[in-house]
Amino acid sequence: MSALIEKLRAQCLKRGAHGIKGLGRAFRILDDNRDRKLDLTELKEGLQEYGLELSPEEITEIFQEIDRDGSGTIHFDEFLRAIRPPMSQTRLNIIGQAFQKMDKTGDGIITIQDLKNTYDVTRHPKFINTEMSEDEIFGLFLQNFDAPNDPDGKVTKEEFLNYYAGVSSSIDTDEDFVEMMKSAWKL
Repeated sequence: MSALIEKLRAQCLKRGAHGIKGLGRAFRILDDNRDRKLDLTELKEGLQEYGLELSPEEITEIFQEIDRDGSGTIHFDEFLRAIRPPMSQTRLNIIGQAFQKMDKTGDGIITIQDLKNTYDVTRHPKFINTEMSEDEIFGLFLQNFDAPNDPDGKVTKEEFLNYYAGVSSSIDTDEDFVEMMKSAWKL
């Protein structure tokens, strides 16, 4: 990857674990026709609205690097793959294990139904005090991984990876990352 994509990635990661996810949200907001693609003008608007410090020329260069087929548009997933920090195979494997544990139906999407088999809400304070129902708590949990401005109550493996790409960038060693994932997901 180029120095400019590294610069874009670094600016996103300064925002913490949700930096790349937030940029994904900005991307979706600009995608008015919901085709999951942006042209150069839309990308420039999105990066400026997100508050990233890149010149129009730098954005053009980033766009051209990501638009490898020269179609004049970049696909949402293609864009996120380009800016996601590289992760070792060890980290990708443990993220995959966690996703598989959650995806009980094996369809590649985590839903509330999947969570009902793995996540016990009966100890959640808002369930105990009857402030929230079981489904509301599951929905709240999924929002951690789901696209905030396009919440569909479903989490794809790509969304799950994007979330953990941000988390991964703040953990120095593979061993520490694996231990965190094992603890969080009881793997």
